[in-house]
Amino acid sequence: MTDKTRLAVDIGGTFTDLAIEGPFGRLSHKLLTTPDAPERAVIEGINTLLKSASVNPEDVAIVIHGTTLATNAIIERKGAKTGLVTTAGFRDSIEMAYEHRFEQYDLYMERPPALSPRHWRLEAEERIAADGSILLPLKESSLDSAISIFKTENIEAIAITFLHSYVNPTHELLAGEIFSKALPNVPITLSHQVCPEIREYERTSTALANAYVQPLMAGYLRRLADDLQEAGLYCPLLMMTSAGGVVTVDTAAAEPVRLVESGPAGGAILATQIAKENNEAHALAFDMGGTTAKLTLIDNMTPQYARSFEVARAHRFLKGSGLPLRIPVIDMVEIGAGGGSIARIDNLNRITVGPDSSGASPGPVAYGKGGLQPTVTDADIVMGRISPTHFAGGRIKIDVSSAENAISKDIANKLEIDALTAAAGIGEIVDENMANAARIHAVENGKDTESRTMIAFGGAAPIHAARLAEKLGINRVIIPKGAGVGSAFGFLAAPIAYEVARSRLIELKNFDYEALSQIFSDMGKEAHAVVRLGAPDAPLIERRVAYMRYRGQGHEIAVSLPNKIYGAKDSQTLRDAFEKEYSRVFGRVIPNLEIEAITFTLAVGTKPSDIVKLQPTSISSLPEPEQKKQVFDPGTGNSHQTAFYSRRALTPGTKLIGPALIVEDETTTVVPPSFVAEINSGGHIILTREVV
Repeated sequence: MTDKTRLAVDIGGTFTDLAIEGPFGRLSHKLLTTPDAPERAVIEGINTLLKSASVNPEDVAIVIHGTTLATNAIIERKGAKTGLVTTAGFRDSIEMAYEHRFEQYDLYMERPPALSPRHWRLEAEERIAADGSILLPLKESSLDSAISIFKTENIEAIAITFLHSYVNPTHELLAGEIFSKALPNVPITLSHQVCPEIREYERTSTALANAYVQPLMAGYLRRLADDLQEAGLYCPLLMMTSAGGVVTVDTAAAEPVRLVESGPAGGAILATQIAKENNEAHALAFDMGGTTAKLTLIDNMTPQYARSFEVARAHRFLKGSGLPLRIPVIDMVEIGAGGGSIARIDNLNRITVGPDSSGASPGPVAYGKGGLQPTVTDADIVMGRISPTHFAGGRIKIDVSSAENAISKDIANKLEIDALTAAAGIGEIVDENMANAARIHAVENGKDTESRTMIAFGGAAPIHAARLAEKLGINRVIIPKGAGVGSAFGFLAAPIAYEVARSRLIELKNFDYEALSQIFSDMGKEAHAVVRLGAPDAPLIERRVAYMRYRGQGHEIAVSLPNKIYGAKDSQTLRDAFEKEYSRVFGRVIPNLEIEAITFTLAVGTKPSDIVKLQPTSISSLPEPEQKKQVFDPGTGNSHQTAFYSRRALTPGTKLIGPALIVEDETTTVVPPSFVAEINSGGHIILTREVV
């Protein structure tokens, strides 16, 4: 498909990013998101981009789309009125959670409220044992009261989660049929279909989240598909998933919970591609937009993957304070730190930033769209790090004096300092918040940050990347070409892929190799069927993983398995693979303990395109700067006369010494006094810190 025109769209909380790729090369566009109707900004952006590329709508071969709508709906509690049906006695498991306090000494600790209030969580008389045997057949009449209540309450979505349905889904299927007949227009989520895995709380939370966002996402996808056709784009529409693959709209509409991290996943794919091009074995992907910042560890040119993550955390860095979702995902840490993050003074007279954001509407004060509270973007403008005439290609007018007045009123005057110092304080707080998140994420994974190269993208990341690198002890930063819309460009490189999971206890001592082969055979059929909807003829690759542990342990580690039909001797193969991974994670193995596997996953996807490593460039002359002005540098605590360069004017081989600003329509790269910038053969900016 390299000779065809492909279009990518990424909807964020503040901006909607678009990228197009074809025989003409690559172009991009950024505009404010339209929260009341996100598809409006998508169509407006597509029309602008097609015009810029001189491409007719019918020439577009495919549209790849990622969005934060599902995540935002959960965080902001703007999903459907959702009912939950559980096995009798288990309707409160969603609030009991792990039965522990995530903040041991906080007397006022609060958990995020359940997506379904207790009076919409009802019970069914049934019981299936852990081995799948039926202890108590489903009493169909026990569903009558739930049906009546759901009708009276105008419930918009239903999740059904029965005990041990991942082993035997008979009762969930029967209950689903009964509710479908009684409430034909209400979408129903069965837990064994979205999360066929052990652990009741995580499975219930995932099914409930899927039901909660399903009406919203199905309606949005339907409107978007209709609008695309009205605009003349009759090509396939594929959706980005949290695991870094793309699936069809029908699959996305049925399991929208898989889309919650779709935008950040595109950024991780771009960072992986850049790491391969530049031969960077260990990297830290840094994605900062208008609402959030995301950080991903990349090792051996592969991002980390996980089977679960938390959304809507009540406490920014504390595990257990959010809602767990058991889905395949690129492992990352995400915090409320973006250009639109709001700054204020707290009760202890300290500057705090975020996690709330001004978003696209009203946006930062400098946008002149009704925003009254100062934001990170306003602080960057006051420090001189953003050129008012170049911002968003001049499409968004920047009012510097309004930003300065807002910072003076809400921050500087209360602290009895000047506006510039207050702006620098805002920048330092948000940068330290991101640095702290990166440190914690690395430590939790048994890794460090100092030995890595940072790959920064997103509208705000190139502005903050160098200062964040200083805080993390990182000496090399790559700002990719098109960094301002990095996730959208990442979508264009994403494979069509789907991952399936199954839980079944298999002990290596009594190795049931036939059962293991059957599990992967069944998962393979399911995954291949989904992928073939979007890639009928493309060659496919598989990735198999077992989640294994020593018997008696409460948690598992991910162990890669060979793609094969398993035999009796493969008990030792699995043992060797487990001990190698366990030793890597914990530094040792434990002798004389039995090993068991709990859950298995199989990912099927199209083969990624080959990446050509970039070659050295010859030195190119540095053009004259467009202008020079004072820019404040938090690292030195002083303002410096800083040269402004247009990125378009910088050719491969160009080298410049900070302080400098490299300006483009979608973002600005800040080169502090302690850094040197160079353009490599791929058009990427390489920042190198001069360590004294």
